[in-house]
Amino acid sequence: MAQYGDIFTEDRLASIFPAERTDDFFEALFGDAEEGSYDIELGFAGSDGNALNFELKLNQRPGKCLACNLTYGLPQVFSRHPIINVQGIADAVAEAAGESAATWELGVTREVSRELHVIPLKIELG
Repeated sequence: MAQYGDIFTEDRLASIFPAERTDDFFEALFGDAEEGSYDIELGFAGSDGNALNFELKLNQRPGKCLACNLTYGLPQVFSRHPIINVQGIADAVAEAAGESAATWELGVTREVSRELHVIPLKIELG
């Protein structure tokens, strides 16, 4: 089997978590997608055996503020929100890796910069 980095290309990640899902999330949350202060992007951060490490990248939107108080509670919100659908992400990752099942765990929001915060997503295959 190919290396996981060869499987989880930018195109594959964008198909697993399409860009328009961010607008759908903010539309459901605020009633207007323009109210969102960040875009959500799925990134691949490597592997450790059967554990695949991803990140939900929160990229600040132009003219908006990506304040820590907006992002630190997100792991709990994302874990339950049907539009974010973390289980669906894990299922799509498992399918792409040739596995039938996966479990997942969201980590704590980490501030990379004022413009980028990330939420670690660990997916265990098998």
